[in-house]
Amino acid sequence: MHKKLTGRWGEIKAAEYLKKRRYKVIGMNYSCRHGEIDIIAKNKEFLVFVEVKLRKNDSFAQAMEYVTLSKQKKIITAARHWLSENPTELQPRFDVIEIYAPEGSASKEIKINHIENAFM
Repeated sequence: MHKKLTGRWGEIKAAEYLKKRRYKVIGMNYSCRHGEIDIIAKNKEFLVFVEVKLRKNDSFAQAMEYVTLSKQKKIITAARHWLSENPTELQPRFDVIEIYAPEGSASKEIKINHIENAFM
């Protein structure tokens, strides 16, 4: 349960980050039988499906490396499902937001790395 709560904390931090950069968050934790999308946001050009990865540090691997090809396929399929129910003229894009928080949700300082168009 603690890991799940920490993950939600990371998703909230990612959503705050996006809002500061003039994205409008239109959904969080979208789930369907095909998979899950952490954050759905938009700006003037793009509808962005965001995968959030939270790690203490990148000494073993960068957080994005945990977004495997299998995970990417699930996110893409879930995004297609979402788009079938929510048509838009905006260009879809898949981003990854890496959050490095040495003390987890108790971290005073975190590092956020936003990777736009991380996969297709």
